[in-house]
Amino acid sequence: MARTKEFDRDEAVRRAMQVFWEQGYEATSTDDLLRAMGIGRQSMYDTFGDKHGLYLEALRAYQAEYSANLMECLRAHPSPLGAIREFLLSIPNGTQKARARGCLSVNATAELAHADAEVATLLKTGGAVGHGALERVVKEAQRKGELSPKLDPRVAASFLLSTIGGLRLSAKAGTPPEALRDVVDFTLAGLKAQ
Repeated sequence: MARTKEFDRDEAVRRAMQVFWEQGYEATSTDDLLRAMGIGRQSMYDTFGDKHGLYLEALRAYQAEYSANLMECLRAHPSPLGAIREFLLSIPNGTQKARARGCLSVNATAELAHADAEVATLLKTGGAVGHGALERVVKEAQRKGELSPKLDPRVAASFLLSTIGGLRLSAKAGTPPEALRDVVDFTLAGLKAQ
């Protein structure tokens, strides 16, 4: 008779996500994960297959959470351009700890995407969701007269997505928040000048 799982799978994934986010994939040991999740080795293997399977699940959970936060920020602001600004400023305005650990998706891109097709596919899918959200907000900003109708929304969304990744990586590398805020201001000025 198979034993029932005696742990909350979603909570275990959230805890593993935090470890991978803090340490990276390669530097995280199975023992680190087991301690953080509070489960036994066999439970981890039975549930997630292996460390890589758990990493993919943690990355999916992160992307779902990040996408929900992005969508909420973009919807909550009355001004589409203001929403973009608020989201970009959330990076330099975050805590020092948040800036230092960066973004799990950006970290995964730097560490694994070049050598791990499954990670690369997940990141591409997550990037497409973010791109679509940003493109819709750019179009809304154009509709409201905040951005020029001549601006290509697809290109602008790609530019913003690249800027977000660059801000997150720069923040992780220790770039001062003031310098990151200058990048946000320059980015928005560039969009408005088009």
